[in-house]
Parts: sequence; C-alpha cells; structure tokens
Amino acid sequence: MHKNYSLLLMLLVLLMADSEGLLAQNTGKPANAAAAAKNKKLVVKSLLGRATGTIALTADEARQLIMLPLKVRDEKNVDYVLSSYQLAYKRIGITEDEETGKTSPQSDIAAQRFTTTPLPAVWQKNITEGLHAGEELYFFDIIAFDKQGRRFFAPELKITIQ
Repeated sequence: MHKNYSLLLMLLVLLMADSEGLLAQNTGKPANAAAAAKNKKLVVKSLLGRATGTIALTADEARQLIMLPLKVRDEKNVDYVLSSYQLAYKRIGITEDEETGKTSPQSDIAAQRFTTTPLPAVWQKNITEGLHAGEELYFFDIIAFDKQGRRFFAPELKITIQ
C-alpha cells in the first residue's frame, strides 16, 4: 500500500511540474496576417504649415505659422482628425531688481490643452504680439484618430525662434 501512495505522489509531482508549460502563452505569429496589418503602427508627422519635427524659424515666419491649423499627416498625404494637443509657449521677458535697478532676462511658460485648430484668437494675438528670439513653441501630447476611430499619439513639434 505504501508503494502505491509513493507512486501516486511521484506522478502528481511530475504532473504539477509540467503544468507550467500548459499555462504559458502562445508566442507564435498572429493567426491572421490581415489582423496584424490592420494594427500596423501609423507613420505620421505633425505639421504646422511647413514646420515639422524640431525646427528653428525667425519670429516673422513663426507669426505666420501660428495662425495655421495643426495637422497630422501620413506618408500618403492623408490628414487625420485631431482629438487634442497641448501647447507650451516659453516666453522671455525682462525683470528689474528693485534694489539695484538692474534688468535681467527671465522666462516663463504659458501652456494649455486645445481641442480645436488653429489656436484660439486670444492665443494667436498674445503670441504674435510678443514673439521674439529665444522663445519656443512646443506642441506635444498630440492625439489624433486613425481610420478605425482609435486614438493615437502623433510626433511632437518644437519651434525655436532665432
């Protein structure tokens, strides 16, 4: 009787040790090649006029671009609908030390999330009136919809003013 229990116990231990292989996920190729192609990552770029990626422009060029709509476009020139984006405007101003009377440059950031493009009129006015060398316009967290209605992140756009 003792032999039967030890044999059953050994069999049970072997089955439990092998059960890890039964629970593992299948790491093979997708069953359907069409499904894999459907979920293929989009290759897109974010555009503001002709500006894309990281670019340096003059203040006059940037003033013209800021009034244009932000677009997300693929390599076939197909535009995608924007969901939202954020803009951070790094502005540079002058501060005066009240005790010494000396002035020094100081920067701050104005930022907001937008769901429409082009930018609202108040933002366009504030940027165009104060834009000068050393400032930056940074479009980030750009979210668009693909053809199936799924959201995706588009590349960031950074404009530095020369």
